[in-house]
Amino acid sequence: MPDYPPMSDTQPKNQEASPQRPRKGIFLLPNLFTTAALFAGFYAIIAAIKGHFDTAAIAIFLAMLLDGLDGRVARLTNTQSDFGAEYDSLSDMASFGLAPALVLYQWALIYMSELGSAWGKLGWLAAFIYTVSAALRLARFNTQVGTADKRYFQGLPSPAAAAVTVGAVWVCEFYGIPGKDVMIAAFILTITAGLLMVSRFSYYSFKDLNLTKKVPFFSVMLVVLVFVLLSIQPPTALFILFFLYMISGPVIALFRGIRKHRKLASNKIEQSDKQH
Repeated sequence: MPDYPPMSDTQPKNQEASPQRPRKGIFLLPNLFTTAALFAGFYAIIAAIKGHFDTAAIAIFLAMLLDGLDGRVARLTNTQSDFGAEYDSLSDMASFGLAPALVLYQWALIYMSELGSAWGKLGWLAAFIYTVSAALRLARFNTQVGTADKRYFQGLPSPAAAAVTVGAVWVCEFYGIPGKDVMIAAFILTITAGLLMVSRFSYYSFKDLNLTKKVPFFSVMLVVLVFVLLSIQPPTALFILFFLYMISGPVIALFRGIRKHRKLASNKIEQSDKQH
């Protein structure tokens, strides 16, 4: 009988097993939260066009809540992806860059044209400065992922800037103050929030906050007080909280500068004493 080779030797080389390619697709759960945040930002624009500014402000705060959840859901379910990170960044640009600028313009900045054509241009330019600052802030954040100190943000985060600006809109609407009466203040706030986003001031990120450690009893009472204020007057409490966070960057930088100046002065005095 003929000596046949083993069956494995007779198989063509092109039929050898090839490594499986990864399945294409996206993770649904975290991207649902991102899509919901994007929808809230888009709805804020529609509400502002219709003149429902308090609803627009609430929609942006809802977008902030959803934006904070998508990343945590992705980490808890181990569904992080490059696609999700890029999608989240684009959603942030729409919800916290474009939407707040348009809400502020429709609410107050549009009336600056009544002061003259030049003032009218300054009104929409302020809205544009805020928008481009948010875009630059997000681009800088994306390029620094993995290298920057996670405990601090460089520049005011775009969600916090959105919270301050639309929080002011919500407070004024709550107390019946029309945007036309505070258009100059809205102009200053818009420019300030935009410039702080692209500044180099450090803002605490709360990412190293450990809720499992023991805290003083006063901390618990402080949290209770915050919840009470939020339940009584949500727009006022939210605006105050985020406004304090916005000015925390320059204030911390000021104290650091004073401390550094005192340390240098003290070192100079010590050196002069040693020389004498």
